[in-house]
Amino acid sequence: MAKEIPDLVVEARAGTGKGAARQARREGKVPGIVYGDGKEPQPIQVEFNSLLTKLRAGRFLSTLWNLKVEGQEDVRVVCRGVQRDVVKDLPTHIDFMRLHRDTRVNLFIHVTFENHEAAPGLKRGGTLVVVRPEVELMVTASEIPDHITVDLTGRQIGDTIHINDIELPKGVKPTIDRNFVIANIAAPSGLRSEDNAEAAEGDAAEA
Repeated sequence: MAKEIPDLVVEARAGTGKGAARQARREGKVPGIVYGDGKEPQPIQVEFNSLLTKLRAGRFLSTLWNLKVEGQEDVRVVCRGVQRDVVKDLPTHIDFMRLHRDTRVNLFIHVTFENHEAAPGLKRGGTLVVVRPEVELMVTASEIPDHITVDLTGRQIGDTIHINDIELPKGVKPTIDRNFVIANIAAPSGLRSEDNAEAAEGDAAEA
């Protein structure tokens, strides 16, 4: 399933230069530029409060956006830079890069877990501990997966699930080379207490 690309509504900006940028800020907008894909750079402006909300939500620079400008065709972009006020730490300028369908880009993709009922470790009272609810992957702009799936079938208490255990969609690969942990199945607290008690008894007997 393809990942749904969120919309980002912006306005075309008539002027360029510091004067036009200051005017945009006075009107409650953040000036910016859209460049790349062999086309002319386009000055834009984004409503300040809307942009600030999206920035604070996180992952802004690693999200693929569907840029919407009235009267123009939608274009897929990624943010390549946000300039901020050095004192207030608020956005003052933003850069977007257009992406071609075949462009490779790093994005955070959600991890889903299925077949909980087929995991003996969970049936015994174990807990699924999710270490990475999202994973940064290198994907093609035209084929972004909505999520990657972890099959919990047969998983026991103490099992650890690594990125190499997951079958990724064709052409998708992690941005990190090492085989990092996605999740594990931890023992229930009662079982851990019993194990600790047995270990303590064993130590006492040896002493």
